[in-house]
Amino acid sequence: MSQDRPPRFAVLTDAAIQLVADAGMRGLTHRAVDARAGVPTGTTSVHFRTRRALVEAVVQRLADLDQAELADQGLRFVGSGGESADLAGALQPDHVDAFAAQVAVVLDAWLSTGRTRTLVRYACLLEATHHPELRTVLAHGVGFRVQARELLARAGVPDAERRGDALVAFLDGLVFDRLIGAGSLSGPPPGTPESVADLRTAVGLAVRAVTAERGAS
Repeated sequence: MSQDRPPRFAVLTDAAIQLVADAGMRGLTHRAVDARAGVPTGTTSVHFRTRRALVEAVVQRLADLDQAELADQGLRFVGSGGESADLAGALQPDHVDAFAAQVAVVLDAWLSTGRTRTLVRYACLLEATHHPELRTVLAHGVGFRVQARELLARAGVPDAERRGDALVAFLDGLVFDRLIGAGSLSGPPPGTPESVADLRTAVGLAVRAVTAERGAS
């Protein structure tokens, strides 16, 4: 997680996340964040001058927290210390199930203990579809795609850029489906062993699909 954040970044953005969860995007104002965070009036506007800046900060905080959970599971795709090389090995055919199990634990957490955070992320992204000036929030999702491309490339998967993007899109769609789509009606309850097992199967299918032509020209 990047440490280059403004003062009180976490306090203010965490308060903003709770506001959106409770009142939707319409409830996200500088004054409301001040009140929820318990800071003097005007503090949020000093750090994030516009509503656009505030929304961008919320999405960045969500991305930071998501990345932290991946790292806790040993799934930091790119970084110092050999993480990428280790994960490239995890994508070898004999190890895909173990890798899928790790990813499933993270996804299940995003659907259960991190449910509020995930809902707020989607709310912010949907807000951007109606306000072109907020389209910059989409850039916060690029990091996951870059990491997936790097992971597949190191594992010897051809067309790693396109396949990495497809893998991330699948995982994001899987979470969306299980959270608020039709999958929420038929999937196992999040936070249960059954949910993790179901997600593990889906992730395994996706990983095998994008790595099927490993070593092909």
